[in-house]
Amino acid sequence: MKESFGKRLAGLRKARKWTQEEVATKLNVSAQAVSKWENDSSMPDLEMLVAIADLYQTTTDELLGKVNASVVTVSPENKRDLNKLVFRINIRSTDGDKVKVNLPLPLVMIALETGFTPKVDGRDVLKDIDFKKIIEMVEQGIIGKIVEIESKEGDIVEIVVE
Repeated sequence: MKESFGKRLAGLRKARKWTQEEVATKLNVSAQAVSKWENDSSMPDLEMLVAIADLYQTTTDELLGKVNASVVTVSPENKRDLNKLVFRINIRSTDGDKVKVNLPLPLVMIALETGFTPKVDGRDVLKDIDFKKIIEMVEQGIIGKIVEIESKEGDIVEIVVE
């Protein structure tokens, strides 16, 4: 079943750990308006939809469920503080293992400076990923799902920065 606009909107808000009141303040609307949008009892007008997309650093298409934007380039004035970003590595192995690692981006940057190479379960499933290039992209304002790889063995690796 397709996810509703309200559920997508609520998910974006909760992922940022914002309250409805905080979103309302950022958008200069009432908390009741945000609640109605999230409960699918009303829809924002087109102008507000664009403002919501800007707030959540996504596209109106994604908000409306037309496409899943995996990478978003953030404009310099909306660029997020690197110290507040999270580096997520999600691995689904052919053995059925699921590994989810969520690290503060600054910690990842320090690890890379020391030459640390991550391994999962003793395997080098991450060996071909250029982590320094990913950090450079994030520093330029690119966030979202940056890497998705399926190995010849069937392991799936995703790297998301948000």
